[in-house]
Amino acid sequence: MSCPRSLPRSKTSVRRRDSRADACAGVLLASLTTLFGLGALHPASAVAAPALSAQPPVTAVVPAAAQPQGRARVTAAVLSLDGGSRAPLLYGQDALYDTASIVKVDILAALLLQAQDAGRPLTTRERALAGPMIRTSDNAAANALWREIGQAAGLEAANKRLGLTSTKGGHGTKWGLMRTTASDQLRLLRSVFDREATSKTVPALDKGSRTYVQTLMSRVSRDQAWGVSTVSGAGYALKNGWLQRTASGLWDVNSVGRVTVDGHRYLVTVLSDGSASMSDGISLVERTARQAVTAAASAAVQRKT
Repeated sequence: MSCPRSLPRSKTSVRRRDSRADACAGVLLASLTTLFGLGALHPASAVAAPALSAQPPVTAVVPAAAQPQGRARVTAAVLSLDGGSRAPLLYGQDALYDTASIVKVDILAALLLQAQDAGRPLTTRERALAGPMIRTSDNAAANALWREIGQAAGLEAANKRLGLTSTKGGHGTKWGLMRTTASDQLRLLRSVFDREATSKTVPALDKGSRTYVQTLMSRVSRDQAWGVSTVSGAGYALKNGWLQRTASGLWDVNSVGRVTVDGHRYLVTVLSDGSASMSDGISLVERTARQAVTAAASAAVQRKT
């Protein structure tokens, strides 16, 4: 199942903060405040390094299509790339969500790993497909590269090397219905952006591959510069995903990437489902990203005092 390629309605409607999104994000902020007060925010050890690691099983997962009307879910994960403990922090339940188009970063990583194994650069055709797949979220390009990497089996083989432990599904041509977690998406971002993590071991993606993914994610088309990028100043790299579920009419909206806030760089993943509209989902994801980064920055200050 593929995803729409452009934002609906106007930019103003996309930025609208309706009561449902405010309520969901408000609950998240309240829970973060409580956790800070209790000293309960702690590193999520399962995402501490881009290597194979054990992860607690996810329980009580409700498929997006079965979510009640108006009952959106959201989970965020954040890692500071500059100083501090460099420990990833998880906000909310690390449940499974549909990937929608954020899986296109994973497809590109798998393609690059396969090219590395063959000792060759990407072909002209592969680059002609990879660019639009990331920059404009082109579905036809993703379909072609999905087939080239061997579909779900090829992606899962690559993910074992990248340290992802929970990203599965998407059988046949339905790459948008892969299931993933916020912590798994943070692992993927670390394999692309975290120089310190990759310097400790031989990285799965070599320097040239990481630079290529970073470059494409930093050049997404202007109409897709929403989601985690709204947290950032000028320096960001991201990939968004959005998908309306046929059975319920509700929306999956996800955003992952690297942002820069007050001179500090963060990796941020926000996954959501169950929104009544795409604009509701974008509103929820953007508010959650801001709150999660603010909370991570506050945690860093607390560690210093």
